[in-house]
Amino acid sequence: MSEVVGSHDLLLVTLDTLRYDVAAELAAAGRIPNLARHLPSGSWERRHAPGSFTYASHQAIFAGFLPTPAAPGPHPRLFAARFAGSETTAERTFVFDTPDLVSGLAAAGYRTVCIGGVGFFNRQAALGSVLPGMFQEAHWEPEFGVASETSFEAQVARAEQVVEQLPPGQRLFLFVNVSALHQPNWFHRPGATRDAGDSRATHAAALEYVDAHIGRLFAAASSRRRAFAIVCSDHGTAYGDDGYTGHRLGHESVWTVPYAHFFLEPGATAR
Repeated sequence: MSEVVGSHDLLLVTLDTLRYDVAAELAAAGRIPNLARHLPSGSWERRHAPGSFTYASHQAIFAGFLPTPAAPGPHPRLFAARFAGSETTAERTFVFDTPDLVSGLAAAGYRTVCIGGVGFFNRQAALGSVLPGMFQEAHWEPEFGVASETSFEAQVARAEQVVEQLPPGQRLFLFVNVSALHQPNWFHRPGATRDAGDSRATHAAALEYVDAHIGRLFAAASSRRRAFAIVCSDHGTAYGDDGYTGHRLGHESVWTVPYAHFFLEPGATAR
């Protein structure tokens, strides 16, 4: 990353609330082809989330603590704040001298842009302003939120506008928090009803919905130059697992998340 930063545009996508088991099952079954074609060997890496809900996890991610590989470490990090005694800052780590990665990339000449999704990015109250407030430019509309059936399409359209308006030489750090996986997600599965509520099946259908449109996001992110992309979940969620429902709790379905990073070559098509 010490060589990538400065020469590439950067894309960080958090698939908010996506469970690892659902993501892995859909990739293996060929149900998310647009994502799977970019995954190493066509499969997700199993990792542990740095937090059990959106706010905590993103605070950690923006400090350089991406989801940790689910195996004994230490694991060198892609990004790290300069910190004496860090055991995960390696020779190739991009080290920044600011309190967070976003401002560190801004100091390195990047335009930092947030396209929010869930409520912690909606800027409608003080708490919902903290995370987007880290960025030079932040976007959120009700159409991007959890209640919208076309949230990801709207987010991608805004990302395309952002990229089109940038000067050609300006490096970009684009962050997109995808809200479609978060509850409510029942409306993404044909035949599902509000009364029946959300389930692993509707969660999976929401991921298929995201996959249908993510090619456009990848194409936009790499339209000006080679881009480095990170796609991961910030935490999972429980659907009755061992009696648990939701997240902000310490269950395997919450702590285990899918992760991938890869390069996007310039001129990629939207499919």
